[in-house]
Amino acid sequence: MGSGKIARLKTLDFDAGRALPIAGFGSHDVTAVPLTLSDGEAHVVCIRLGAGGVLGRHPAPADQLFVVVEGEGWASGEEGERVPVAPGTALHWHAGEEHESGSERGLTAIVVESERLVPHLRDD
Repeated sequence: MGSGKIARLKTLDFDAGRALPIAGFGSHDVTAVPLTLSDGEAHVVCIRLGAGGVLGRHPAPADQLFVVVEGEGWASGEEGERVPVAPGTALHWHAGEEHESGSERGLTAIVVESERLVPHLRDD
């Protein structure tokens, strides 16, 4: 059995009230709450797009996984073709790949960035 000590559970508050606005690349109605510091191999952030929000077209700073957890919207990659996204959708962009996302009604996504991100996704 254990030593009788109870490990303190670490919690992260990523409530919308802690969010910082994103305005670069022509973005509007977008906020972000960092969940990890950029000191490690991976960086994790919660992105929220408001109704009519757009996270403007920009190159991925590292391999990036965009995991939609709430709401619906669209995203595009290098070719610019918009594809619908909803909860259960995860998109992968390679470092340097131009991409953009938006939503008419609002969307929340968890974004993971890492230099060597190898997603386990189906290839359609």
